[in-house]
Amino acid sequence: MPRSDPRFRGEQVEQQVAHWLTERGLTLVASNQHAKGGEIDLILWHGQTLVFVEVRHRRDTRYGHPLETVTPAKQRRIVKAARFYLQTQRLSCPCRFDVVGVTGQAPALEFEWIQAAFDAY
Repeated sequence: MPRSDPRFRGEQVEQQVAHWLTERGLTLVASNQHAKGGEIDLILWHGQTLVFVEVRHRRDTRYGHPLETVTPAKQRRIVKAARFYLQTQRLSCPCRFDVVGVTGQAPALEFEWIQAAFDAY
């Protein structure tokens, strides 16, 4: 896959975010989990809480911060995918939805981590 491919760049950023979060005490469970109508970028344990993480990246903030791109419609798709994941894995545990906004270009990336960025509704 060519390095200029947006999907390749997205996967690279997600891997870097996963590493960054594990350095902060979380444990990676899965990445790029596809479910009916949605996808979850990263799933990690943070203590006893299962964390579903949406990763958003922009090279710069000229057109807004990447955190601003997690719309209510996107949140609904993530929640739906998370419910599907919990059901298929037969899990019943505390859950949280986090968002990590990433700006810049590798290797100079900046991370902004919003814990409990939104709720399941």
